[in-house]
Amino acid sequence: MTGSNQSWFERAQKVIPGGVDSPVRSFRSVGGTPYTVVSGSGAYVVDVEGTRYLDYVQSYGASLFGHAHPDVVAALQTAAARGTTFGAPTPGEVQLAELMTARVPGLEQVRLVSSGTEAVMSAVRLARGATGRDKILKFDGCYHGHSDALLVAGGSGVAQMGLPGSAGVTAGAVGDTIVAPYNVVPTLDDSVAAVLVEPVAANMNLVVPNDGFLSGLRRECDRVGALLIFDEVITGFRLAFGGAQEYFGVTPDIWCFGKVIGGGLPVGAFGGSRELLRHLAPLGPVYQAGTLSGNPLATAAGSKVLEMLTPGDYVDLSARVATFADNLSIAIASTGLYAATPVAGPLMGLYLSRTSFSPPTNFDEVKVLCENGLYGPFFHAMLERGVALAPGAYEILFVSLAHSEDDLARTVELAAESAKAVARS
Repeated sequence: MTGSNQSWFERAQKVIPGGVDSPVRSFRSVGGTPYTVVSGSGAYVVDVEGTRYLDYVQSYGASLFGHAHPDVVAALQTAAARGTTFGAPTPGEVQLAELMTARVPGLEQVRLVSSGTEAVMSAVRLARGATGRDKILKFDGCYHGHSDALLVAGGSGVAQMGLPGSAGVTAGAVGDTIVAPYNVVPTLDDSVAAVLVEPVAANMNLVVPNDGFLSGLRRECDRVGALLIFDEVITGFRLAFGGAQEYFGVTPDIWCFGKVIGGGLPVGAFGGSRELLRHLAPLGPVYQAGTLSGNPLATAAGSKVLEMLTPGDYVDLSARVATFADNLSIAIASTGLYAATPVAGPLMGLYLSRTSFSPPTNFDEVKVLCENGLYGPFFHAMLERGVALAPGAYEILFVSLAHSEDDLARTVELAAESAKAVARS
């Protein structure tokens, strides 16, 4: 591929709305022209102009081993040679489901789908069908995909576009959705089918759950007979070997997965106990289907990633991220700006301010920091120095197992240079 990022973006805008296939890829909240990626390897990506970036987007968390890991590529090549889709059961979907359920106590069965949005949408339907109730409670600033009922008060791209929800979503579609502040255990009644939560809020930058928040949700759901749904599209098999259930010691009724379990290909899954999953068709009355669900390429890549991962990988990566976060915060603070870099295992956020502050605990506090005008200039200063962060203040940094100690140390140095330039402006 040749050409400039500008020329490719102009071509894209003629045939793709806004020039991007997902709003979070646009540079609308930071300004400028998106870079168009032609290849990636490990911790790096290369754009159409040949510029190489140290990448902390990592497909928004999907690439835990970095880009184009040779073992994953080999698994994909083998699978592709056998056929890419059949519309029939395959061994690969069974093998991926076995790997997932073996890692998470209480997760007895999963239904594979094609995206995280589809997984959460289906989990909500299952919860309503199993309980016979209508209401769903979600938390302000948590993003659970773009299904109508869950777009209200969402984070990620919804927040970056400055939108409270989405046009085209009717009042009726969100009429059964209750929104509560994150990190506060709500009082439920028997109209609530389920509480839907990101165990670590990672779509409004990073907000770590307060001690007792998740366990409090578990108790409150049990009190009124509601189901607890963990949206682990980001945290699943990235936060820990067994995901959030292992990390926090709280067991939900329904899990939702995506990203890591596809090894870089489109995938999603939702699951729970056999008793609960019996409500799904063809066994029960809750209908859910998908032509490409359990796609052979996605299950081959996902299975290879889960087979490669060890508990020690999470220990090592969490330690590296903790050190990186501390060093990054100290380096930025030396320039006259203030920074907070909260972590949860290998997950890491970044907030900037011109005055001292504590890491936010809810979406209202997040918005003050993410809308203070500092992230855009810092993002571009880093990009000019060859470091690619997500083009929006509401996203987090994804450090992969491919990021070396030297990569992280160099990032800290470049962040200090970038912050110094922003502080002077």
